[in-house]
Amino acid sequence: MRPPCEIVVWYVIPSIRSELAKELLNLGMKQKEISELLDITQPAVSQYISDKRGHGIKFTDDIQMLIRQFAIDLKDGQLKQSDIISRICDLCRKIKTDDVVCQLHKEKDNISVNCNACMGSNADHHTEP
Repeated sequence: MRPPCEIVVWYVIPSIRSELAKELLNLGMKQKEISELLDITQPAVSQYISDKRGHGIKFTDDIQMLIRQFAIDLKDGQLKQSDIISRICDLCRKIKTDDVVCQLHKEKDNISVNCNACMGSNADHHTEP
């Protein structure tokens, strides 16, 4: 069984990058500019945009709105590198509260019983009445 953080690295972060790259492209940025902003290669941007990479998660409307605003802030040059990392981490935390990581974990590791492996990453969410 993989730890939930591995699910985040393999599925959540690429999906965030994919949606972010698409939003930046829609805002008129070129793939090369997007690659420089996100500190990834231009071929990676191309794969994100064409859904060859990072397309496994359907985000909620709230998450999509946050990604859209993130893209606008990036394009407008309002974020430093440390801000970019913080925003990605914030998005990831919000995605985990939607149980996306739990669902992917169960799906990818073929878990059919109740599993509490993800509880350590967000115990307060799982224990609310």
